[in-house]
Amino acid sequence: MKIHVSVADQTLRLVDEVGTLLCAYPISTALAGVGEVFGSFQTPRGQHIIRAKIGAGLPENTVFVRRRPTGEVWTPELGQQHPGRDWILTRILWLSGCLPGFNRLGCVDTMRRYIYIHGSPDLAEMGVPGSHGCVRMHNADIVDLFERVPCYTAVDITED
Repeated sequence: MKIHVSVADQTLRLVDEVGTLLCAYPISTALAGVGEVFGSFQTPRGQHIIRAKIGAGLPENTVFVRRRPTGEVWTPELGQQHPGRDWILTRILWLSGCLPGFNRLGCVDTMRRYIYIHGSPDLAEMGVPGSHGCVRMHNADIVDLFERVPCYTAVDITED
């Protein structure tokens, strides 16, 4: 299996070994566009793998900070109490770049930038850029994807 993230159409597609589409989900990539440099708040391009899967079995809307569940469950009321917070919810697929000098190692290391595919509040708009660099998904979609893919699944992030 392989994941293809298209920044242009804000879609994540899961395909099998021969390229047959298994499912597609609306997503939201970085509001600041694409780029690989630490601190850019951009979505990194190129070949990646899922290095870690975090959150298996936890309730939908579980809130994560630094990849750890906080004990909170997101609600609209909690969201109003913390306006502007970058909500990382439900599940995390932590990405690692595969291209040394482009998205791996040094100041362009995707994993050290803490770039994930993760759940977001259901109110979060998908189909348009809006994240701080990660790939945001609706909670039901990240749960579905999380169950379908193992660690080390290839993830290509492209501008097309």
